[in-house]
Amino acid sequence: MSKKKKVVVTTSSAKTDESLEPTKSRVSANVSSAAVKESADMLFGRRNYMWVLGGIGLMVLGFALMAGGHMPSPDVWDPDLIYSFRRTVLAPIFILAGLGLQVVAIFSRK
Repeated sequence: MSKKKKVVVTTSSAKTDESLEPTKSRVSANVSSAAVKESADMLFGRRNYMWVLGGIGLMVLGFALMAGGHMPSPDVWDPDLIYSFRRTVLAPIFILAGLGLQVVAIFSRK
């Protein structure tokens, strides 16, 4: 095994604490407060949040459609109750539509 050498890099003109200056703001005093407020505005608008709520609603509806499935009699197995169109096709469509609406909400502009 070969040993690696440690290399220490130093600068020739080391600054002392007295020579350090505090950082300065890049926003000049001439900029109006409206421009500063615009840059600090929220990333998503009201429309985006409405899309998010609609997507969450579709997903909740899909999960509600998928719920249930108990047998009326514990002695009888009825596959039509468990594997119905509502649970195997309709509910996943609602869930995927809700997820798609979330993507639309994230990528659409205000």
